[in-house]
Amino acid sequence: MLVAIGSDHAGLDLKTDVISLLKDLGHEYADYGTDTPQSVDYPDFGEKVAEAVAGGKTDRGILICGTGIGMSIVANKFRNIRAALCNDLFSARMSRLHNDANILVMGGRIIGKDLAKEIVTTWMKTEFESGRHLNRLKKISLIEVKRSEKQ
Repeated sequence: MLVAIGSDHAGLDLKTDVISLLKDLGHEYADYGTDTPQSVDYPDFGEKVAEAVAGGKTDRGILICGTGIGMSIVANKFRNIRAALCNDLFSARMSRLHNDANILVMGGRIIGKDLAKEIVTTWMKTEFESGRHLNRLKKISLIEVKRSEKQ
């Protein structure tokens, strides 16, 4: 699986750890930055990853900023993106199982390296359950279409 990954300066260290984990799990990745500890603006990197996933260039995405909130807001502006902020294992599992989340967002200042690795592993390995949840995703897509038509 090809995973787009991006962070701001607050998520840089955790992003490096997650990239190592992705390699260990046998996944390929595309790093959309940042590569500096200097202060940068998270929307720039959230946009790049969300565009890659929404455009089908990558299968999934992972975004990391200080809290994960900003990256979540940015990514969910894109059509066909279901970005889930997951700072615990249950949320990570359910975001895939019930919501078919295609971008995982984490807070680099919220969780530690070991928990982040468990979250990523759980999120990458969990498949979408489909069934009754598929209808709910279709409703979300209809909302996106209606909203884009109004603009």
